[in-house]
Amino acid sequence: MELSRRQMMMAAAAVPVAGRLHAAPTASDPLPDDESYWAGIAAEYDVVPDVVQLENGNWGMMARPVLDHYQAMVRRVNRETSYYARRGLGPDLMAVRARVAAKLGVQPDEIAFTRNATEALKALIGGYNRLRPGDAVLYADLDYDSMQACCDALQRSHGVDVVRIVLPEPATHQGLIDCYAAALDANPRVRMILLTHLSHRTGLVVPVREIVAMARARGVDAIVDAAHSWGQLDFTLPNLDADFVGLNLHKWIGAPLGVGALYIRKTKVDLIDPDPANSPPFAANSQAKVHTGTVDYAAQLTVSAALDFQDSIGDSSRTARLRFLRDRWVEALRGTPGLEILTPPDPRLHGGITSFRFAGRTSVEDNVAIAKQLLDQYRIFTVHRAGPARGGCVRVTPALFNSASDVDRLANAVTSLLRTFP
Repeated sequence: MELSRRQMMMAAAAVPVAGRLHAAPTASDPLPDDESYWAGIAAEYDVVPDVVQLENGNWGMMARPVLDHYQAMVRRVNRETSYYARRGLGPDLMAVRARVAAKLGVQPDEIAFTRNATEALKALIGGYNRLRPGDAVLYADLDYDSMQACCDALQRSHGVDVVRIVLPEPATHQGLIDCYAAALDANPRVRMILLTHLSHRTGLVVPVREIVAMARARGVDAIVDAAHSWGQLDFTLPNLDADFVGLNLHKWIGAPLGVGALYIRKTKVDLIDPDPANSPPFAANSQAKVHTGTVDYAAQLTVSAALDFQDSIGDSSRTARLRFLRDRWVEALRGTPGLEILTPPDPRLHGGITSFRFAGRTSVEDNVAIAKQLLDQYRIFTVHRAGPARGGCVRVTPALFNSASDVDRLANAVTSLLRTFP
């Protein structure tokens, strides 16, 4: 039976918003369920008309004002080429970097632009210089594949051991902290851990601040993957209290493709080696840790326009809207026999992304097939994800241009698909 409108509305209100990172809207903020307001925001995006796009985690769509600015910057860089690059580009990029640093609550020289979070984290993991043979590094099953590979490479290059842990499913806030505590207690030679703030696989949010503090007390450094969390959650870097962070600006901030950022706390900058392509003497800042060569300068110059657009909405309002879209379909389906929801209702442990699996359907092939059925039969685009220890899943990633009716349509489609599985 299809879900009724009443069921949908009850589900949308089922999970309270609590905590500093998920503050309730003020009287002047748009309500997360104000479909008229959010339709106006959605109108700023050029969305494919014949598909419900619920796979927005790969990269984010630029809003029309941001795209217009990017095109203008492409024209300028193309027109003025090196005349601009050698005379005015540097100060302009420094101004953009200062804007990003202010938004993140840190100092400009603690930030360096990269092409994506992968490049940033690769520099942090590969350049981390405290490791000695016999030490260990630790990561979890929900961490990003490329970052797991970077940690594995340390085994070959530095002679360290690699500790791989499985995060609990279903997860709780304390259970996640206890999981990392147990792993560190069992492996006292761990010197560095990788933490993913918001998992690209399931959408699970890890209590980074608490785990960072626990690791620091044991003499362990944490490198934090915030590729999906910045812009999807409402926080600044001091909220996480991490020393090393990799971020994306072309996902939830909505900048053009090809812009990420690296953060290193100023007092810890010596723990990351300079990029070998940089020549000494090395500046004592984050910029010395990466060397991207020539990049899409127009994309970097457009970051301020992306932040302008996001600021016009408001960080807490954006977070609340993404959470509303997620809660509307998730809580309507939670508890459905044969369906597993892979993020818990605790608002501290999720943002907008959530994955699901059909009970017993854990292979890549199973979940590729489910995502294909959602697209072919219902015109809903999602994506399968592999990697969780308990099996594959289908990831649902709403964006600001999605509507309540989009996620209602998903909930009804999943309900219908479940009937076709024995």
